[in-house]
Amino acid sequence: MNPVELMRASFDAAVAAADPLRVVPAHLPQRPPGHIHVVGAGKAAASMALAVERAWPDVALEGVVITRYAHGAPTERIRVVEAGHPVPDDAGERAACDIMQLVSRLQRDDLLLALISGGGSSLLSLPVPRVSMSSLKSVTRMLLASGAPIGEMNILRKHLSQIAGGWLAAGAARRGARVLALMISDVTGDAPTDIASGPCAPDPSTYADALGVLSRWNVEAPDDVSAWLLRGASGQVDETPKPGDALFERVENRVIATAHRSLEAAADVFRSAGVDAVLLGDTVTGEAREVAKVYAALVREIRTCNNPFKPPVALISGGECTVTLPSGTTGRGGRCTEFLLSLAVELEGMPDVYAVACDTDGIDGSEDNAGAWLAPRSIEDAATAGVLARSALDQHDSYGFFRAADSLIRTGPTLTNVNDYRVILIDR
Repeated sequence: MNPVELMRASFDAAVAAADPLRVVPAHLPQRPPGHIHVVGAGKAAASMALAVERAWPDVALEGVVITRYAHGAPTERIRVVEAGHPVPDDAGERAACDIMQLVSRLQRDDLLLALISGGGSSLLSLPVPRVSMSSLKSVTRMLLASGAPIGEMNILRKHLSQIAGGWLAAGAARRGARVLALMISDVTGDAPTDIASGPCAPDPSTYADALGVLSRWNVEAPDDVSAWLLRGASGQVDETPKPGDALFERVENRVIATAHRSLEAAADVFRSAGVDAVLLGDTVTGEAREVAKVYAALVREIRTCNNPFKPPVALISGGECTVTLPSGTTGRGGRCTEFLLSLAVELEGMPDVYAVACDTDGIDGSEDNAGAWLAPRSIEDAATAGVLARSALDQHDSYGFFRAADSLIRTGPTLTNVNDYRVILIDR
């Protein structure tokens, strides 16, 4: 198997390890008393719902899950709604209203089964009464462009939402229902409060923290957003439900798939091929192009000194980097291909070094690709097609570069999401 095929097989293994049709059934409870209501949101929500239907073919189910456009699945008893991501839209707001109406009809001993995955923060958008959907869209766009990490964005989202930050579970608990949230994690650390902004988990953050996010990233939020956060910080509106609240006594949050498990599955592919595999962790964050510089320095040390690892070796990592766009710049691509393009510039065609960077949900940023692969000839191939690597990086056009190099990876939506997958293969 050639290096590119081996890396692609490792990515496929990482995605397969988080396939809802594989991982959901083992975590479903025995048929509980009372009625079962299914809700959910995220890029994997439709596939998770389909897994529930297949595991419980004779169980009466009702409910609704929200997923990104083109991420649906052929469910029969659980309604699937497609909505906007990463910027919320009206379809998501209407479906979120439907979910909260379902919660308001729960009875004691009913089970609310919540299917939560990455992307749920924007899909499960139901802004507080004094904040408009247009303002929520606006502040989301500004935060995305600012380079703010997803964890900080979610602090703000929790305090502008009627459903995130534990409010979904709180509503069910007040009705006497039990809640089981099954989660596929796309966040570093895999904390339930961070996955899709924690609709079923207690929230340790505050309104003051949310205001701090806006200040730290120089975001001038719409007036209704700022006014709501200031009211919350002054105690005029209720805080999100906090750890230790009795509301969560009948709530269980269970993480059923993680980035680290997917990285381990990818590592097995390399080891089976006789290549040493080193896991550098699933918590890598930071500006994509700067992270690539650090990795390039490690690659140079390995290639020239066989230190700290001896080739052939695959350096595997996950996490979620960011791309900060200068004012007036739109860019093409995403954080995975930006990382890969920066790595290409740093390595300058170094022999026997290959890499893949892909988003496990199948969509990297603004275009139609999951990511791309890099080979020693990639810079030369793109230049032959008229695209210079350094210029493309300066313009944040990683998509254009890898399209010119004919090395885009297109999978279509994978219907799961455990964040980014990166591997650098250093051959003999």
